[in-house]
Amino acid sequence: MASGRPLRQILAGRGLLGLLLVAVPVLMVGWLVLWPIVVGLYDTLHADASAGGGWSIASYVFFFSDGFSLGNLFLTIWTTAVTTVLLLALTLPIALYLRFADGRLASYIQSLALFPLFVPSILLAFALIRTIGPNGMLDTVLNALHLPKTHSPYLTPWGPVIRLIWDNLPLTVLILLSGLTSVSTASIDAARDVGAGPLAILWHIILPRMTNSILVAASFVVLGIFSAFTLPYLLGPAAPEMMGPFMQRTFTDINDPVQARTQAVITFAFCAFFAIFYVRSVARGRRN
Repeated sequence: MASGRPLRQILAGRGLLGLLLVAVPVLMVGWLVLWPIVVGLYDTLHADASAGGGWSIASYVFFFSDGFSLGNLFLTIWTTAVTTVLLLALTLPIALYLRFADGRLASYIQSLALFPLFVPSILLAFALIRTIGPNGMLDTVLNALHLPKTHSPYLTPWGPVIRLIWDNLPLTVLILLSGLTSVSTASIDAARDVGAGPLAILWHIILPRMTNSILVAASFVVLGIFSAFTLPYLLGPAAPEMMGPFMQRTFTDINDPVQARTQAVITFAFCAFFAIFYVRSVARGRRN
């Protein structure tokens, strides 16, 4: 009892205050994200049936029967999968080292891992072009040493992969480091005392406690890559191309807004599928 008010009224008041606090961001998400999705879905389903006033999935049938559109979708999925796997394989050892190491070297490594946060993507894309692109710095050095030129990843599917790994490195390291805070040094020392090796400690103690962090990091990477435009546009091949440049070209160059909206809805469906893992991971973390 506080100020003569029943406890139920106090909790009800706090619940109303909490709803008011989240009302503005929820309305913004509904207005800027959910409503355009609903409108886009409605337009794609009624674009070819406006005369009859019915529903039509002709735009989706065209997308999934068009080899070029499917090629762009498969390239996006391939880039996303390869980038996510390589990024986790690269950042997990870095996060483990930063969690359990001390000294100046660990500080330097952490600074280097976070450095991409402070460099605009467009500048690093240009630097990558000038470094490993045709007639770039690498080709100039190899030519001066009378060595054969290398096959540049610029304008190939590997070009965006290299740059997207660099772009997502800092956030992934920070998320994995956050998950490693739940791993106590005492539990690792106890496992070592009973004879557990490094691989056993990693598999049975560390990884089970940071599963949610790995899922959250992978979800952020997948969502970021599916929505990427600048890096695939500058570094990737002209055909097939990722969904971001594909949507832009369909809308502006081909002047086909219906297919552009269809591509956007399909892209959102894939992103929503991966977003479920993120929501479930956050909810599981709050329960634990």
